[in-house]
Amino acid sequence: MLPRRAVLAAPCAAALVACSAGWAQEAGRTYRLGFVVPSPRSEGFWTILFEELRRPGFVEGHNLQVVGEFGVTPDRVDAVAAAVVEAGADVIFTAGPDCTRAVQRATKTIPISTYSGDLVAEHLVASLAYPGGNTTGVSILAHEIDGKRLDILIDLLPGVRRIAALVDPIVRSPGELQALAEAAGSRGVTLSIHRASRAEDIFPAIDAARAAEAQALHVFQSALFFVNHTRIIEYVARVRLPAIYGVPEWADQGGLIAYGPRVATLLRRAITPQLVKLLRGVNPADIPVERPTIIELVLNLRTAKALGLEVPLNFFTRADKVIE
Repeated sequence: MLPRRAVLAAPCAAALVACSAGWAQEAGRTYRLGFVVPSPRSEGFWTILFEELRRPGFVEGHNLQVVGEFGVTPDRVDAVAAAVVEAGADVIFTAGPDCTRAVQRATKTIPISTYSGDLVAEHLVASLAYPGGNTTGVSILAHEIDGKRLDILIDLLPGVRRIAALVDPIVRSPGELQALAEAAGSRGVTLSIHRASRAEDIFPAIDAARAAEAQALHVFQSALFFVNHTRIIEYVARVRLPAIYGVPEWADQGGLIAYGPRVATLLRRAITPQLVKLLRGVNPADIPVERPTIIELVLNLRTAKALGLEVPLNFFTRADKVIE
């Protein structure tokens, strides 16, 4: 089980610094950075990404051209991937297994940087230390800390006996879900699984959880839920269902509690540095997959009060951040 603050350094970090030190931008060159991602450009974290790219000299509209599509839908992902390759992208950034696989089908040579739950378990790379092929990225430990989030939710709600899991079946295997159900059972809790593979399935899945008399909700990590997180947080509040999430920013935005790596931190410390290395010509096979260096527990006390919850006192010291 991971500690509350987990420090998990990427393999061979020193080697990464050494191998990239001699690379720099070519004067007068315009770099093409491709995007095949489900999140719209209006999301605030993209501002962070482009601000961080400016620091080493990659400036959109100057020497950096953006190609591809933000907010890509599942029915368009293959077409967008092919278009980005056709546009001559130097590097392509993706998020989630579906977008990444689409780009991998479209090119075996253009470097790919991806952000996903577990790059090895999702068969996107060969290994963390030696990703192989043309793909590297950031693996956010989603699968590894599902059990920890379940424990946190049970600890937060003493006496809870029925918890629902909102799951995208594309990114969770039946075996993984069974293992979590057994772990919940060992603590006297029944875990019911409610699947949503499309945006229109999300609210009915939450309604089914309520109909099953779930007392709390575990929202698993997936690209689908990432894109729809604002709607999920609002709907869960409307039906008064305590929920835990995997992105600390979602607790900042009104979710009850979250445990996982902060997206803004990953962008600054892992994603942007990887993109810079790739744009400068480092072989993606030589760049180990990064993992989060900080895992945060964030509790929104305002939301807890709105739900009428009495938060156990130990959470005030256990949480990294309490929103009052």
